Amino acid sequence: MTEQPLEIVQRVAALDLGKAGLVACVRVPHEDKPGRRRQQVREYATVTRSLVELADWLRCERVELVAMEATSCYWKPVFYLLEAEGFTCWLLNAKHVKNVPGRPKTDKLDAVWLAKVVERGMCRPSFVPPKPIRELRDVTRYRRTLIRQRGAEKQRLEKLLEDAQIKLSTVASDILGVSGRAMLEAMIAGQRDPRVLAQMARGRMRSKIDNLVEALTGHFADHHGYLCQMMLERIDELSARIEALTQRIEQMIAPFAAAVAQLDEITGIGATSAQELIAELGADMNVFPTAASGVLGQVRPDRPQLRRQEQGSLHR
Repeated sequence: MTEQPLEIVQRVAALDLGKAGLVACVRVPHEDKPGRRRQQVREYATVTRSLVELADWLRCERVELVAMEATSCYWKPVFYLLEAEGFTCWLLNAKHVKNVPGRPKTDKLDAVWLAKVVERGMCRPSFVPPKPIRELRDVTRYRRTLIRQRGAEKQRLEKLLEDAQIKLSTVASDILGVSGRAMLEAMIAGQRDPRVLAQMARGRMRSKIDNLVEALTGHFADHHGYLCQMMLERIDELSARIEALTQRIEQMIAPFAAAVAQLDEITGIGATSAQELIAELGADMNVFPTAASGVLGQVRPDRPQLRRQEQGSLHR
């Protein structure tokens, strides 16, 4: 005897998203046929005016849940607008709602399939943090991007020095430290004498004068100085932006100061790592499943036949 799937969500909408437009499928109980479903499919542009019209239609249909796949970054404005309109929105992993192999694939059929998968409880939503965490995540990720760019620029600078036979990095652990920066700026200004450059060493670097003389003996030319100057300016610019972002992050994360302090107590996690962990995961761990509740986004193990029963039911 074939098991009938239990319709968990009575009024559901599913969106198949693209850059310029989307296809929306709404499935609700049929007014005249008890136990049956009524289905409507409409297309909308992804500009704000059209999305507001979509929200009005969903509100008229008394939709309880709106689901969409995580398609590139196109889901974000749709998700955020509908969330602000008061709808419960689910973001789904495309792998967890994959269509049946061999079935024709169109935007309309994908939207219908997604609606059926969601209404029968065959999937679970991905984690989408609340707005304050999303904004914090944007800033921490941008800071991480700029740090990587600064690191890449430092590597370019070191390669440029290698091209000029300047082996400063073999003696100084940081070529942009106080001593290294002074030597680089002197070479850019036209100083080429390795003994004069070596005497600019400070602190513990003074014990390496002879090694510095050897390392600074090369063929650093005006061409290298021109590029070196641009690279140093780029590094300074990135450092200033990173510092500004860090100050912004400290302001934004103030409401989560207690969570940051707890994470900072863990060995190997500093303040910066704690900030990024909260930006990625939020401060409420109750949104994540436990070993007892199962894994997000997977088909329920007690209902393995649900996907097979959907085959051929697109027009039911």
